Amino acid sequence: MAFNTGLSGLRAASVDLEVTGNNIANASTVGFKSSRVQFGDLYASGFLSAGTNPIGDGVRVQDVAQSFGQGNISFTDNGLDMAISGDGFFILNNGGEVRYSRAGQFTIDKNGFVINNQNMKVQGYTADDDGNLSGIRGDLQVETDNLAPRRTTNLKSDLNLDSRESVLEARVNRFAPISATDIITNTGDSFVVQYADGRPKLQVDIPDQITKDGVSRPITAREIAGQLNDIPGISASATTSFRFEGDGGGLSGLETDLLAPDFSFSVAIDGQNIPISTSGVTTKEGLVSAINSSSASSLSASLVGAVDASGNPILDGTGEQVQDIRIIDNRGSDLTVEYGSGGSTTPYDKVGEASVSTDRTVQDILTTDPTDPSVTSLIADGYAAGELAITNAFNPLDQRTYNHATSTTIFDSLGNPHELTQFFVKNPAPGNGVGVSEWSIYLQIDGELVGGTASSPYTARFTEDGTLQSINGDANGEILITDWTPKDPAGEPNGADGPPADPQSVVSPIPEPPTSSAFVLTLSDTTQYGASFGVNDQRQNGYTTGRLSGLDVSGEGVIFARYTNGQSKSLGQVALAAFNNTGGLSPVGDTTWVETFESGQPVIGSPATGTLGSIEASSVEESNVDLSAELVNLIIAQRNYQANAKTIETSDAVTQTIINLR
Repeated sequence: MAFNTGLSGLRAASVDLEVTGNNIANASTVGFKSSRVQFGDLYASGFLSAGTNPIGDGVRVQDVAQSFGQGNISFTDNGLDMAISGDGFFILNNGGEVRYSRAGQFTIDKNGFVINNQNMKVQGYTADDDGNLSGIRGDLQVETDNLAPRRTTNLKSDLNLDSRESVLEARVNRFAPISATDIITNTGDSFVVQYADGRPKLQVDIPDQITKDGVSRPITAREIAGQLNDIPGISASATTSFRFEGDGGGLSGLETDLLAPDFSFSVAIDGQNIPISTSGVTTKEGLVSAINSSSASSLSASLVGAVDASGNPILDGTGEQVQDIRIIDNRGSDLTVEYGSGGSTTPYDKVGEASVSTDRTVQDILTTDPTDPSVTSLIADGYAAGELAITNAFNPLDQRTYNHATSTTIFDSLGNPHELTQFFVKNPAPGNGVGVSEWSIYLQIDGELVGGTASSPYTARFTEDGTLQSINGDANGEILITDWTPKDPAGEPNGADGPPADPQSVVSPIPEPPTSSAFVLTLSDTTQYGASFGVNDQRQNGYTTGRLSGLDVSGEGVIFARYTNGQSKSLGQVALAAFNNTGGLSPVGDTTWVETFESGQPVIGSPATGTLGSIEASSVEESNVDLSAELVNLIIAQRNYQANAKTIETSDAVTQTIINLR
């Protein structure tokens, strides 16, 4: 009996040594869980043989139990390394066999699958092309393809327009261009300027003739403009414009880019010939260069497309538009241009023109003084033929014509960036100006006005508390842009989707997938407070194409791909599994376990939900082996082994003594 008891003790102590040695060997194994030996005593007893003081039959190993306590978490430099803080196991696909592990040392294989060191694929919830998690469990895979571009379908601007800004003064053009001969042939020589702000009327005299050095001559357009500029509220400028072909002259040699071999040309300003070097000039472009190189600094020439009386292009025999030559004298002098071929030339005379404009202080009508019928207006004829036009109308190139502007980048269907600029012009308050303010909104993309603002801007109205009331009557503050054609830097369509065939069919929000360049500009959060203009927020949903630049993992186990265009997209979410009886799992090596009948079926879910732990990215869970305790256990197991060996030795000595009895 003593031999069996000692032998069982040796066996138990040997198992204890093996388990302790295994723990010590895996003290640095990521995700390893330590084990401990559980012993039980042995007693020999039968159905009717149980005594009052039975003697034990030794010891046996009842179980080798693993401790699934949390190990320390340490950081790494691998973005895909993960540690579970709390309960749960990673789910691994080992060629169809499902295994569970706490070791989160992951990487990517050649096909983009997330794997561990033994090429087992990590399972989780996959995502669609837009990064939406599907809830379907499968092998996680990282797509390394470029991120496809997304066109802009929505732009939201949160702005403050400064209510303290003043309404920009409008300078209204009241007159058509007037030639000097038109003015000097009028019967009168005076006109009256009547001011709307109550200033006294002003009578202006312009002579028919100017006498200098004893010589009299007709007044020129340049001199008329100079006298008009001296009148408060009126401004004028003088120019002379002459256009080959456009003046009805015509010359067959000029209907192509080449000039006739015997072409001759001359120009005079106020009767004084201007030397033009036409030697070697054989093309219209060469003649333009020769004119621009002349000694007359006020003279300039350029090529312009020829059009007929209806404004349609005039084409030559090859289908190209005929080019006319336009000559301009910016001083308003009289021009005499003489050109022809074959020894026959024809002179064409052009008289300078004065363009006149007035500001808002001058009344609309400048005619004879109603109190003095003898006073006749010299510019009444020109005014009657003119059209009302704002000379300081909105001009995106002139910051004096708008109060505020802000720009942002939007993208077309090919991912090309374009610059959208919003211009804001304060308007006079409608009605009596109480309780409402009004601004005009102009929109420009790559230098071209869009949204119909080239002809009519949008009107934004604000309430007395500075909040947006409506834009063109829309209380949602939305503007639908349906007339934008994306273009390349040369100004040509770049092949991206253009405006919708039916602009009236465009609705907000733009349905997915979008099929045109239409997008929605939302200004619902725009305010008009007594503070400086500022852009509080401006965001749009488009982007250009991007290459994969890195991976990030969230605390919920979501794997995000980072791209060079600044975008990120979820590629999937790691799934975790928990068991009712974790100790029932069976270890199968490689720091993995498999499900058993004792463990029960797994409860699978997302990290940080239910009883499942969260994910620590760029981290691993260290072994939970307490090395100090294991070394002490090693000493204890050694002592137990020695003591049981001593039991066998003592039993042998006693047996030998009995054998030696004679």
